[in-house]
Amino acid sequence: MGSICLNSLSHLPSSSPSSSSSLPRKLPLTNYCCCSSSSHPETELICNYSSKTASKSTPILISGNPPTLVSAPGRRLVAVGDLHGDLDQARNALEIAGVLSSDEDDLWIGGETVLIQLGDILDRGEDEIAILSLLRSLDIQAKAQGGAVFQVNGNHETMNVEGDFRYVDSGAFDECADFLEHLEAYEYNWENAFVSWISVLKQRKENLKSSENYWGPWNLVKRQKGVIARSILLKPGGPLACELARHPVILRVNDWIFCHGGLLPHHVSYGIERMNREVSQWMKGLNENDTNESFPFIATRGYDSVVWNRLYSRDALQMEDEDDYQTEQILSILEETLQRSGAKGMVVGHTPQTSGVNCKYNCSVWRIDVGMSSGVLNSRPEVLEISNDKARVIKSRRDSLVELQVADFT
Repeated sequence: MGSICLNSLSHLPSSSPSSSSSLPRKLPLTNYCCCSSSSHPETELICNYSSKTASKSTPILISGNPPTLVSAPGRRLVAVGDLHGDLDQARNALEIAGVLSSDEDDLWIGGETVLIQLGDILDRGEDEIAILSLLRSLDIQAKAQGGAVFQVNGNHETMNVEGDFRYVDSGAFDECADFLEHLEAYEYNWENAFVSWISVLKQRKENLKSSENYWGPWNLVKRQKGVIARSILLKPGGPLACELARHPVILRVNDWIFCHGGLLPHHVSYGIERMNREVSQWMKGLNENDTNESFPFIATRGYDSVVWNRLYSRDALQMEDEDDYQTEQILSILEETLQRSGAKGMVVGHTPQTSGVNCKYNCSVWRIDVGMSSGVLNSRPEVLEISNDKARVIKSRRDSLVELQVADFT
C-alpha cells in the first residue's frame, strides 16, 4: 500500500499566465485530463496538513484516493450544504462559518478549521466554476494554517459528467465558454488557470454588463459555444470532470459521515472506499466501457443511491404522513448504517429544509441543505458547526442554535 505526504503551500499560483515560467505545451482538449491515471485500488493517500505557520496540533491524516477517511483531532468542523452556482450566497455561508474574510480578497481566516461542502455546486446558478475555484483556493490557504477544505460530489455533479444539462443556468454555459478561453490562455496549465479563475470573475461580470443585448446574434452564438465548452470540460476525462474526480461521494471525518444524499447499509457492505474509487475512475474517463459493470450505479443512479437518497432528508412537510412505525424503521436503518461504518452521526444535503438546518432521528442525522441559492429558495445561509463534541447551527456570527452533545447521537 503506497503512501504520500503532501507539503503545505504558502503561496497561491500566479494569477497571470505570462508569469509562469514552466507552462506545459498546449494539449488537445480531446485527450486532456488533469488527474493522475493511477487506478490501483490499494493506493492510500495520507496527507499531513502542517506547515511552519501552522500550530503544533496533531496533523490531519487522510486515507483513500479520493479521500475517504479523515482524522482531524481537535479540529472544528464546519459543513456547508448545496450552493448551486450562487457565488454571493456561497461567500455569505463561508463568512458565517468564520472561514472566509468579509472583504473581497477571498482569504482563509479559519485557521485549523476543517470545512466540508456537501456537493451540488453545479446547476441552477451561473458561477459554478468560480465557486469550485474559490474552494480550491481556500484549501491551499487552509493547508498552510493546519486546516483543510473537503468537498463531496452530489447528484448534480454526476448528472453533468453524464452529459445531463437539464438544470444548467444560461449564465453557466457562458461561464464554461469563458473559462475554456481562460484555460487556453494558460496553455492548459490546469492548476494555475483553475485557482486564478475566481480572481478574474469580477472583470468578467463587468464585461457582461457592458456587452450587447443578451439575446443578440453574437450571444446566441456564444451560447452554442458554451454548450460545446461544457461538454468538453465535463465529459468523463475532461478537465473539469477530472477536478470533480478528486472528491469522494462519501467522506468520514472523525466520527461523522458526510454525503450528499445518504448512506445506507448496502452501501457500506459494497465498500465506501470502493464506491469513491469507482466514481472517481469513471469521472476521469478511465473505465474501458459504459456497461453496468463499469458504471458506478450504486453511487450515482437510482432513488437509493448515495447521491440521490432522500430517506433521511425529507422536509417537515414531506414527513407529515410518516407514522411511528416508519420513523422507527428509518431510525433502525440509520443506526445500522452508522454502526457498520463506525460513525456516530451523518450529515446530508440534497433536500432543501424550509425550517433551516435541523437534526432528526435522535439527532443521528443532520440535514443542512437550506436552499440558499437564488436558483432554489434564495434562503438565508446556515451552516453546521461541530466542535468540542457539540453540534450547533450557525445562522449568523452572533446566532447559535440547537447545541447538542455528540455523545448523545449514538
